[in-house]
Amino acid sequence: MRRKTLKEQKRLEIIRVSCKLFAEKGYYNTTIPDIAQAVGMSVGNVYNYFESKEELAKEIMMTVSNWVAERLRKIEELDISYKEKVKHFVKSFFEIAIEEPELINYFLRVFLINREIFRDGCEGFVCVASVITEVMVFLTSGIEKGAFRNQSFYPAFTTIMGPLGGMVFLHKEGLLDKPLMDYVDEVAENLWRALKA
Repeated sequence: MRRKTLKEQKRLEIIRVSCKLFAEKGYYNTTIPDIAQAVGMSVGNVYNYFESKEELAKEIMMTVSNWVAERLRKIEELDISYKEKVKHFVKSFFEIAIEEPELINYFLRVFLINREIFRDGCEGFVCVASVITEVMVFLTSGIEKGAFRNQSFYPAFTTIMGPLGGMVFLHKEGLLDKPLMDYVDEVAENLWRALKA
């Protein structure tokens, strides 16, 4: 049991370090030896965890998606109004951007730009399926309970994720007048008005 935990911890360390390196240097400029050196392992040992750099890139996206999805799942489970859930959703997304900027950088600088890496087994939304699923559950539940107006999933999904991604991008570029968290109420109100029944 302990051995499995240590192996999982090392695997997550490789994912975190790789995510940061890929986001900073770019996918093609980062090598497995770079990653091995950053985590203090041999190149061969890194290959014991991931067969290729491409597999590692896909695994990062799936792992990040699972982390974000878990936070969304906890918000959906809260016994509060959907207006408050929207606010928690915005707050949580912004917290991730501040606490783990390499995750957002990875999404913007690797996943969206280097789509050719994510072809086999990671097409479309496959690598971010857990986040898509949680947003779908959130929206469907809100519609069923009469809090959100009934609309197609993709317009509703982009209504939420477009502004969140846009604000995080502006934050990352240093273009916002105030700290990112100061915009939670305003962004949440805009999303609520766009979604409410």
